Amino acid sequence: MSVLIYHTDEELIADLANYIFKIGNQAIEERDCFNFVLTGGNSPKPLYHALATTYADRIDWSKVFFFFGDERDVEPGLENYNGLMARETLLDPLNIPTEQVFYVNTTLAPAQAADAYIKSIETHFQGADINFDLILLGMGDDAHTASLFPETEILKNQDASVDSVYVEKLAAFRISFTAPLINKAKNVAFLVTGDSKAEALRHVIDVTDKNTFLYPAQLINPFDGTLTWFLDAKSSKLLNS
Repeated sequence: MSVLIYHTDEELIADLANYIFKIGNQAIEERDCFNFVLTGGNSPKPLYHALATTYADRIDWSKVFFFFGDERDVEPGLENYNGLMARETLLDPLNIPTEQVFYVNTTLAPAQAADAYIKSIETHFQGADINFDLILLGMGDDAHTASLFPETEILKNQDASVDSVYVEKLAAFRISFTAPLINKAKNVAFLVTGDSKAEALRHVIDVTDKNTFLYPAQLINPFDGTLTWFLDAKSSKLLNS
């Protein structure tokens, strides 16, 4: 595990962008394909904007396939649909064809949407083992990541798959990669910023007595891949130096 701390947003975004392109270009060189899982929320918006503008010439986008680690159970056109945010900030500005983007079909019931999503991923991987080149994750101030929220049933799922989960405190369903599916990735990167994340981050990174049911981000530890944390000074202020 690598923990990288930045004192300016510009440095963080530049370093994370270079990290993404290094992995992506290597994957394209080896297999002519880069399988990249996006995260939702507000934190990645500046990154996505930078990828689509400042750094747009760093990779062959025609060979990049995009997925989503989780999705809200809302209509695809609504503002809080993760796919819409990614489309507006990253995919449309780069003119990414729809066949390169794997959206979660939230017109289906949550369990059906989860089942349909893993099947579409399996089809893309053509029977090969599903291990994404890079999964980008965020983390909430309750230590949830993707839609692996504290004290939810999905945390018990030992299958490397996609599952639906009811999050009681949100009174809403989500569709999410399970922790085992995330942990099969070749590379996992967390992007965490802001004061509100500091206490949760301390529990996830510094505390040795783990409680994954309360701090789900503790579950993320790739089986054979790399784990890198990209943090700003505010989110990392409670970490041991």
